[in-house]
Amino acid sequence: MRANALMVGLVAVLSGLVTPGAAQSPPPGAATTGSDPVKVLVDRLDLERYKATIKGLTQFGDRRQGTDRNRAAVDWIEAQLKSYGCANTERLKYTYTPPPKPPAAAPATPASATPTAAGGGRPRGQRNRTGVNNDPMGQPDVKLRELNSQPTTPGPREEVYCTKIGTTRPDEMYIVGGHMDGHGWGEAANDDGSGTALVMELARIFAAPDVHTERSIRFVLWNNEETGLNGSRAYVEQRAPLQGKEEPAGSGRYPEPKWLGMIQHDMMLFDHGMPRADGTIDPEQRPEADVNIEFQSSSKMVAESQKLAWTLHTANSKYATDYPAQVGPHMTNTDSTPFMDVVAAVSLRENERGVHIGSGWDPHWHQPTDVFATFSDQDFRLGLNAAQTTLAAVAQLTGATIK
Repeated sequence: MRANALMVGLVAVLSGLVTPGAAQSPPPGAATTGSDPVKVLVDRLDLERYKATIKGLTQFGDRRQGTDRNRAAVDWIEAQLKSYGCANTERLKYTYTPPPKPPAAAPATPASATPTAAGGGRPRGQRNRTGVNNDPMGQPDVKLRELNSQPTTPGPREEVYCTKIGTTRPDEMYIVGGHMDGHGWGEAANDDGSGTALVMELARIFAAPDVHTERSIRFVLWNNEETGLNGSRAYVEQRAPLQGKEEPAGSGRYPEPKWLGMIQHDMMLFDHGMPRADGTIDPEQRPEADVNIEFQSSSKMVAESQKLAWTLHTANSKYATDYPAQVGPHMTNTDSTPFMDVVAAVSLRENERGVHIGSGWDPHWHQPTDVFATFSDQDFRLGLNAAQTTLAAVAQLTGATIK
């Protein structure tokens, strides 16, 4: 019965129907004189709608790059963005050619001795082994196992994005991103359905006809993150040289506005604390859960990135409803990395990537258990608070108003 109810709710939300008990986006012009436009926009976020968007992504299984299910997910994301009013939805195309496979790996290194990825900080405290599940039989759900069975193949790739055009400064923009691909034989509900859904929800709210921003905002759903950030690297390679160039001249159109900042979202739901001495994890979200905002202290744009991180932190303090934020200097292994030496770049996560997630604080990372049913409303609400944080900050940074 619960599964049926979830599917009914999903269909209703994605069809634009009214879901009983769900908050509705106010109609254009609903804001009263003197209202804080940022709070009005934040109030348009809704937990059930956020959950429904994650659920919609999980119909494509783990969305592993180079598969039909990944391509179908890209099509679905684009269709959803267009349904929100993102009329200028576009795709970036590139080719992924994986490097030759290395020789057979040596026996696994104990987690306590596993080195941390560059920039990730030094692990401390109790740790569990981490890795990627490559065993299809690790997934007990036969239907999900079959859905994820098509192997990846190299070749052409696509990723989708849409842009909110600024009214007075269309030549400048902030980039808001999350990666839509996953692996591990689950549903990639958290990694990174949670970040993808967050970006899609922000695109929906900013696309409303009564919302205006002085600067532009681009919402990007990266592909090939799990293979080494290939989709975001392709974007930087192709689009960085085009920044701020009017095309055609005199048109007032800027296909690639100048980048002012990049905000990435990657794994937003699970902050249950450090593994216990026996390796187990608390089944409930911890009361002191928070949204981690990371910048990279070794990047060329560290000062600008740290300033952006604190801007998000301040927005969280004022507008997030349940969970606080904390700022850390160790951003690593996500799609903000290719941007960090050319523009202010930060990532939002459930925990610090190198110190916590990489040390077993999320036992569902790249595992068959990364499915929608694993997570509770407390977990989903952490993701919603991250959405509130970014929406509020971006609304302030871009001069959002409601008319």
